[in-house]
Amino acid sequence: MIQTVHVPLEGRAYDVRIGPDLLARAGAEIGPLLARPRVAIVTDANVAEMHLQKLTDALSADGIDAVSLTLPAGEATKAWPQFERCVEWLLEQKIERRDVVIALGGGVIGDLVGFAAAVLRRGIRFVQVPTSLLAQVDSSVGGKTGINAPQGKNLIGAFHQPSLVLADIAVLNSLPERDFLAGYGEVVKYGLLGDAEFFDWQDAHFEAIRARDPDALAYAVKRSVEMKAEIVVRDETEQGDRALLNLGHTFCHALEAATGYSDRLLHGEGVAVGCALAFDLSSRMGLCAQEDPSRVRELLSRMGMKVTLSDIPGDLPDADALLALMGQDKKVIDGQLRFILARGIGQAFVTSDVPEEAVRALLQDALRARV
Repeated sequence: MIQTVHVPLEGRAYDVRIGPDLLARAGAEIGPLLARPRVAIVTDANVAEMHLQKLTDALSADGIDAVSLTLPAGEATKAWPQFERCVEWLLEQKIERRDVVIALGGGVIGDLVGFAAAVLRRGIRFVQVPTSLLAQVDSSVGGKTGINAPQGKNLIGAFHQPSLVLADIAVLNSLPERDFLAGYGEVVKYGLLGDAEFFDWQDAHFEAIRARDPDALAYAVKRSVEMKAEIVVRDETEQGDRALLNLGHTFCHALEAATGYSDRLLHGEGVAVGCALAFDLSSRMGLCAQEDPSRVRELLSRMGMKVTLSDIPGDLPDADALLALMGQDKKVIDGQLRFILARGIGQAFVTSDVPEEAVRALLQDALRARV
């Protein structure tokens, strides 16, 4: 069964379609958006091998021609060189303002292609076809697009909403276990930031989710998307509430930079570790019960996910260096770093009132535990 979550942004509303075998229905789903029966698809090498032919066949069956560009897989793609390649290719294909570009892939492709669509001819439409759990529950919804800089993650970008999101649950079966679990870090985040009942549901259904039960996955994706859509509608450009979606990300982005945006630490793994650290910090500051960080770590551990800095292979910089990397975070205002902390599971809030020494002590303890 296909379910729909509507994102009712005035003048930029769109649907997120969730269910099995949406790739096979792509022509029927995307066709109504088209001014002419032609699209451009941008994907990566791994996704192209598994899903590109199915998508182009589905479009062709509805009389839609497609051209495609395949970029290298991996976080390193989300930077100037491949972004430039993507934009120049779209111009070579004579993509017009009324045309539609399809982002077929995970968060890297979705973010890069969305940014390309935002700047090409001062804005063209694009459709997200997320193929990872992380992209389906988080990055494909909400209009945040962009690329990384040497100074930090997602520092170059634009807000540009998609015209449609097709979250095909069936494609999640093709994900390697590590990639699937990394995406689940974002699912856990939603329960932690604003829905304790959703966290309890995850706690009760973790075995079904690990087994990729389609009903459990459909609910996890739909509830995550609903929560994100509600926050995005309230605060599209992150002036207030939308910062809640960055629970765990302040730590995560610093750790990703420290590991060189490499496969040492996938984004969703960093989110999971970051959420655990955020709850540890909240507990140390007396904001939440001492058992809350334990509940977070227990669920992550049962799912087989990364939980602590000890789970990250290779060397890490010291606490001061990690703090310096946090200082490049987009959430810095007037030189003051904002944290998303919690008064309990499902009760996250944004604050700048966090002593630097408390963060340093937390990181020092976490780093010492790696020895």
